[in-house]
Amino acid sequence: MDEDELLRRYGTRPDDADLDEIRRLLDTQRALGPDADTLTMKLLCVQLFNAGHVEDVLRIWQAKESGFDAHCSIDVQLLCGTGLDATRRHLAAVPGEVAQQALTYLEECVRSGDFDEFDVEDRAAWYDQYYRV
Repeated sequence: MDEDELLRRYGTRPDDADLDEIRRLLDTQRALGPDADTLTMKLLCVQLFNAGHVEDVLRIWQAKESGFDAHCSIDVQLLCGTGLDATRRHLAAVPGEVAQQALTYLEECVRSGDFDEFDVEDRAAWYDQYYRV
């Protein structure tokens, strides 16, 4: 499924009933490694960002880190669909190296200004404009 089909089916703000399918599609793309469609992955991450479930933070992080192109395409802000502070708390509470790596990277991005004036709804509206929905 490409970006156009994903947008037709789910838009940028999917219903909760569609989230398991979106997660499955993202996991499938991530497993392709360098052969993944990073534009599709980015849209899937936008959809999860807009759903705002903290349990998707590590899934989005793993998609971002699945390859060079994915890292560049998937914005770090997409980790924070529940807000920056909630994402920080979640990552700090999750045991393991993956969560720690995500938190470390997130904090580096905060220090570098990537989250200056960050607002979840403003970012969601930006993606709506980007995808012309």
